[in-house]
Amino acid sequence: MADTQITPQQVTNDDEQLALFAMQLASASVLPMVLKTALDLDLLEIMAKKSSPMSPIEIASQLSMKNSNAPVMLDRILRLLTSYSILICSGGDGVERTYELGPVCKYLTKNEDGVSIAALCLMNQDEVHNEMTSFDYHETDHKFNMVFNNGMSNHSTITMKKILETYKGFEELTSLVDVGGGIGATLKVILSKYPNLKGINFDLLHVIKNATPHDGIVSNILDTIEYWFIMVRDTSIQHVEGDMFKSVPEVDMPRLERQQMRATLAELLQGASREWKSDISRVSTSRDNRHNKPLDQTNFHVYCIMLAHNPGGKERTEKEFEALANKSGFKGIKVVCNAFGVYIIELLKKID
Repeated sequence: MADTQITPQQVTNDDEQLALFAMQLASASVLPMVLKTALDLDLLEIMAKKSSPMSPIEIASQLSMKNSNAPVMLDRILRLLTSYSILICSGGDGVERTYELGPVCKYLTKNEDGVSIAALCLMNQDEVHNEMTSFDYHETDHKFNMVFNNGMSNHSTITMKKILETYKGFEELTSLVDVGGGIGATLKVILSKYPNLKGINFDLLHVIKNATPHDGIVSNILDTIEYWFIMVRDTSIQHVEGDMFKSVPEVDMPRLERQQMRATLAELLQGASREWKSDISRVSTSRDNRHNKPLDQTNFHVYCIMLAHNPGGKERTEKEFEALANKSGFKGIKVVCNAFGVYIIELLKKID
């Protein structure tokens, strides 16, 4: 099977291998660009609908565009994806090549919930060029705002569904707020398992107004002392607009997203430690995994994406997170479980 890492399995002093590695790094942008093209053309979904391998000609026949060179162009795309074990190729050397999905396509094609990691790829590779932070830019570009929300909601659905296979922290709660919860995908997964929970999805107005997966309607607009918010109701989730650095709704357990920008996370948590009666559950890719190369590289990808799009945002190791919790008035933290490089960390107001 082809190596799926953009590094040789073992870097040696062999000059040939080092030169090839350097050349591979010099063209490292090709893989994400080609993968995005494949996703834009829906190639993987086309192949997923057929249980047997397909030739480039067969795949081209399923595309809406008509181009006589399409089979040749597709073959180049498919051969590259095969070299990274995304696809499996048969044939060649005078025999027509055919392709089928590799194991990783389980996460790059839509699952039973209609979501996949492909949406996250399209979000990260979207052609957006601006000098604003990503959250400020979302409000000015409706198209990218939708791409971003779709990418994050797909990733959140897949990850939280896996986490709930082992995490039991929501069982004794009656209410839960997702601070920075986007369009509510995470809460939707949680409440599907715990339907008696009252869920509040808390985010900025331009985010929650796109919370369309639920049958919500704007029910009222309230003016509080600290902030304006719009409440959109559905059967079990309230989509509340507001600024997390001013105030958040009162519930049994808040859940914090990873990216904080306009004030320090310490300031936010200090307020939470005083105001919330319960522990805090936080989703984060924050453990230090120096001996797990795929996880390390995934985390470093996230760090660099944050560096580019969210200046001031950062990830923390477990020890850094514990120090931050202690500084903010909590007694400690508990790393409960993880899925796909995302960890559930509880900030504890008391230690038994």
